[in-house]
Amino acid sequence: MAASSRAQVLDLYRAMLRESKRFSAYNYRTYAIRRIRDAFRENKNVKDPVEIQTLVNKARRDLGIIRRQVHISHLYSTDKLVIENQEKPRT
Repeated sequence: MAASSRAQVLDLYRAMLRESKRFSAYNYRTYAIRRIRDAFRENKNVKDPVEIQTLVNKARRDLGIIRRQVHISHLYSTDKLVIENQEKPRT
């Protein structure tokens, strides 16, 4: 693997882990992190440049999906509802 390709893969790996850590739900967060680590470990010995590029493109698409899911999870976070209900005075 070329040095630039290696750096690109490592940057993508870090970005995916960083973004996955933003999931508010523990189960989603740990599942995403585990799947990312497993997928990168599974493909660490790939030498074919074409296959590496295919995997990098798939990982970029997956990063976009993770970003959208994290954003959606924050929009519908139940933590806000609990806080709002606790702040209202009971009559």
